[in-house]
This record gives sequence, C-alpha cells and structure tokens, in this order.
Amino acid sequence: MTKFPIIEISRLAEKESWRKEVNRPIYHLHKWWAQRLGSVFRAILIHLLNSSHENSWDIFYSKNSFDKIVFDPFMGSGTTLGEALKLGTSVVGCDINQISSFLVKQELTRIPLDAIEHQMKILEESVAPRIKKYYVTQDRNTKMEIPVLYYFWVKLVSLQNGEKIPLFTSYVFSCNAYPSKKPNAQILCPKCWGIFLDRYDSIKSNCPHCDNIFNPQNGPANGATVIDSKGNKHKIKTLLANGERLEEKMYALLVVNSDGKKEYLSPSYYDISLYQQAAEQLEVENLPIPDMPVRAGHNTDQARGYNYLAWRDFFNSRQLLCLGILLKEILRIDDVLLREQFLCLFSGTLEFNNTFCSYKGEGTGAVRPIFSNHILKPERTPLENSVWGTDKSSGCFSTLYKTRFLPAKIYLENPFEILIGADGKSNKVTASNPLFPKLVSSWEGLLNTKGSAYIICGDSANIPLPNNSIDMVVTDPPYFDYIHYSELSDFFYAWLSPVLRGQYNEFCDKTSGRANEVQQKCPHDFAKMLCRVFKECYRVMKHDAKLCFSFHHAQPEGWAAIADALIGSGFYVDEAFPVHAELMASAPKAGTKEPISLDTIIICSKVMQNKFESTFSIASEYSELFSNIQKKLSQSDLFVIHAGQTLMRCVNYRLPWDETIMTLTNNRG
Repeated sequence: MTKFPIIEISRLAEKESWRKEVNRPIYHLHKWWAQRLGSVFRAILIHLLNSSHENSWDIFYSKNSFDKIVFDPFMGSGTTLGEALKLGTSVVGCDINQISSFLVKQELTRIPLDAIEHQMKILEESVAPRIKKYYVTQDRNTKMEIPVLYYFWVKLVSLQNGEKIPLFTSYVFSCNAYPSKKPNAQILCPKCWGIFLDRYDSIKSNCPHCDNIFNPQNGPANGATVIDSKGNKHKIKTLLANGERLEEKMYALLVVNSDGKKEYLSPSYYDISLYQQAAEQLEVENLPIPDMPVRAGHNTDQARGYNYLAWRDFFNSRQLLCLGILLKEILRIDDVLLREQFLCLFSGTLEFNNTFCSYKGEGTGAVRPIFSNHILKPERTPLENSVWGTDKSSGCFSTLYKTRFLPAKIYLENPFEILIGADGKSNKVTASNPLFPKLVSSWEGLLNTKGSAYIICGDSANIPLPNNSIDMVVTDPPYFDYIHYSELSDFFYAWLSPVLRGQYNEFCDKTSGRANEVQQKCPHDFAKMLCRVFKECYRVMKHDAKLCFSFHHAQPEGWAAIADALIGSGFYVDEAFPVHAELMASAPKAGTKEPISLDTIIICSKVMQNKFESTFSIASEYSELFSNIQKKLSQSDLFVIHAGQTLMRCVNYRLPWDETIMTLTNNRG
C-alpha cells in the first residue's frame, strides 16, 4: 500500500468538503465546474515534493518551501497552482477555457485591501441606489418603501381554450431546510393566489382568504406533463408557442418589513408596476448587455428546446437592466487590475441572478444558483434575486463581495489550513507563507522570479515550454461524457467577452468553445485528445518527474480511456490509491443511486517503477480501510477502488483496449 496518509487526508477532505468556499475561499471567487479539494492536492504535492524520509503527514502543517516548478495542464479553478504556490514552488497553469484563465489570474492577483474597499464604497454611492430602487415594495400597513429580498415567479402554459396553467408541482413554495424541526411552511392558494401559513406536509389546507380547501402537495405539473382544470393531461413541450418562451407570473415576495423582520407578501399593483417600469427603462438605456446566441450542444439543447436561444434570454428585464447598469459602472474604473477584479465579482454574481435560479428555502443560503446541478434546465418556479442586495440577502453583488470576494483576497495575505482537533471540531491554522505570486507572461519570466505564476490560455497539447523543464505535473483532467465546460461557460463568456476582448486575444472568439477541447462523449475520441496532452506533459517533464492526477468514473470505458491515453503517451503507473473527494450530499450526487465520493490518485513516471502483480488484495485492503471510516461505501466507490488497481496493471503491461475493458468490467461485477 501507498505511504500517502489516506485516512488523515480523507478525514480532513471530508471536513473541507462541507464548506469548500469557507475552507478554501481562493478557489471559489468564481464558479467552476470541477473544483477539487485543496487539502487533497496539498497532500499530493507534499507527498511528491518531499525528498526526505519524513512522513508527508508529519509535515502537512509545516511552512514548507520547495524550489521546484509545478505544471497543471487542466488548471480549472486553480487548485493545483494555489496549493503549489503555498509550498514555495513556481507554477505554470494552462487551460483551454478563457473563463478559467481569467478567474485564476484574478484569484492570484494581489491588490491592497484598502484599495478594494475604497472602490466598493464608490460603487455603493454611484450605482447601488439606482439598482436598489427596483427592488422595493410598499409596507402593507405604513405604505413606506421596504426592501424586497426575492421575487417568486411561476411559468404558465396556455391551452387553446384560453386556460392558463401554472407549472407548480406543489403549492408549498417555502419551507425550512429541516422541516421536521420547523414544520411551518408558506402555502399558495391555487384559487385566489393568497399566501398563508400551514405545515409543510399538510394534505388538507384551508385558505383563510377565500375558504378554499385543497391538497397543497398536488400541483398541476408532474414531470413532463400538466393537468388542466378538467383533469386532462398535456405534454408541456407541446404547449410551447413557436419560438416563444413560457409566460411567467409573479406570485410572492420575501421582504424585510419596517420592523426589520422577513415577511412573505402577495404582489400588489405597486410591484407589478415597478417591474414594468424596469422593462421600459431597459428599452431606452444603452447598456453592455450580451447578444451572443446559445449554440447547440450536449448541455445547451434542453434550454434551447424551451426557446432560450440567446444568453440574454436567461435573465428577465429587471435583471438585464440592473446587471447592465452595474457592469457599465464597473467599466468606468480606471485601474485595470482593480476593474478586472470587480468584473470577476460581477461575473460571479450572474450565477445567482438569472431566471434559472430557484429557492432553497429558509435556514440555508436561499438562492439555488443556475449551475447547482451542472446542467441548464429551465426552472419552472424561478426565484428573482436582488442584484445589489441587502445584509439579509444571499447571492447578490454586495453579499458575494463580503462572503466570496474579500475572503479570497484575505486568503492571499493569510492562507490557512484546517486542523481537526481531538473533539472533532476544525480550526484554522497558519501553515504557509503569504501567497504573493508574481504573474509573469513567459517561461523566461518564470525562471527569473521565484514563486511566480505563468498562466496560459490555450491548448495544453502545444505549450510554450522547453523540453525536460518541469519538475512535476499535477492535475485533474476532464471526464468524458460528463459536462462540457465551454457550453456552460458561455453563460459568463457572453457578458465578459465584449468588455475583455480589447485586453485579451482569447476573448475575441465568438464563443468560449475552442478546437481540441478534451471533452468528448466517445471514449476513444476522449482518449486520443487526452493522449495529446499527456504526450506534451511527457515532453516538458524532467526524466525523473512525476505526472499525478485524480480521477473517478462509474463506467469501465472511462478508465479504459485513461489507460489508453497513458499507454499512448509513454507513461507507467507507480501508484494508484483512493482518497475522499466530494461531499456525498452535494447537489450533483444527491439524485444518484450509487454516488461516488472517492477519487483515485494516479501517480505516473516516464519509466516503469512498479510491475505490480496483484490487484485484488491491495484493492480489498483499501476497501476495508475506507469501510472503517465511512458508514457505507457505494458500489461505485468500490468500483473506483478496484479500477485504480486494475488501471495500474493494464497500463504497465500495455494491455490493449478490449482486454482492458474486459478486465475492468469483471472487476466491476
């Protein structure tokens, strides 16, 4: 078995995964779709960089400093780069996606906090009042203006007879995240559209406004169908008007009343009129609003099928107006570095302010953002957030500034690690020097500046690095047949490209999609594209350098593709061991029957280090190891453990594709 401290790191990783944005704020400045755990990658780097005989866990919390160069060809949100810089190395990061390169540069850019806070105050004075005036209502008693936190909307389908049916699956539209402890919930009456309080699990509610008795659990929408007032079923897709999106109706507001308490209200004429004013103002304003179309693709076709054909369609008129006003003001910032920092914050705000957001409920971060499930599924009951927000808001520009932006900038100054105490609680401890990397624009610049970062946006199969120059490659490659990053990142690119193309050539493309993306549905094509990158890694790596990456997949074809790419690029596998990777309760995993919570860490060399005769016994030891620290391993987790050991044998013995698939399939069974 490996000398890597699997148990210690897995326990630490599980703790980090509960609040990744708090425990590693630097990598959560902006949305990315495959954000690995910083504690795991720190441990991997120490495991590989540590040339002494010390146990890597013994020096995990030490202020280590290694004079090496680490390369990540799929840098994503920058986890490898940040963790390597904290260990004193210089780093080279490359990603073919423009959003990745932009956000990593913003993560690693140090700007004095007082300059940031001063600029935020300027925005608060210049633009916040113009935005906030569109997110108010009248107190129903005093008639004074009070702030609105969220507007609740529902989509409607229209029948030929003129009947309009709201796409509610349930009339319980707000309850607590822990309803068994706090059972009160907000109910909408389907007859008068009044709001009242009842239990979250009520099956017989009596509306106090119109005396209607109904079962609030049964809305007219169920899956792909909807039931009309006569009990007839209709397929929702067949009720879409040609080229038009579904009509939306506002049905509730969550406000902060005059007493400072949150309150649910039904919309009034004032609220409908205010929205209309915003829509009319949008028509006369000259704002930097995107006009980029939504391209057809694996992750976009569902939205396109509901007539979301341009990226501006993902926002309602009030959102477009207020986001446009905010962006226009940010573009007036003279200092380029400061302007780009706030552009990054603005782009991150988009994730929580669009019509694909929904309400998570009380007792949580209220807004479920557009990419919570890594797909572009039109939301039938969208939640409209307040773009600027209040101190009681969630996911707004002002709150993200406090909860995401500032913590990320402070982390640069004072990076910390999570230490689990004897009582099981976690504490923050200083274990690294301040992260002040100098961003350089060439290999020569990297060599001349210790602890520097060279960020490249381009094809990692063709990078401007000399032969035999890199000490270590650590990365997390894309998964085949999973998510297509560029199709999703177009959501941000549509806003950023028009304002950044003068600064960065990579933002001149029509979309964020680029040739040679390692993202294919066919495992053979995926293997070929990944092999191109691995070959380039082989070229730039020193003779004794290591290639290390994390991987998991539930299907044998995914592992066979990895094996094929490694064999084709000339690598051999030294080690393959499992480690905790992701919170089991995360949104993409919650609906999975056999979710994967483990990654396999694969360490490779240019020459054979380990022939490895037995796979089953080592895999069984790892399975038993994790069974002792986790209540239950899913069948997918067990497969990941066995597949890692099988991969090692298949690569080192250069087994052909068919034999690799057969071996993996047998182990899966």
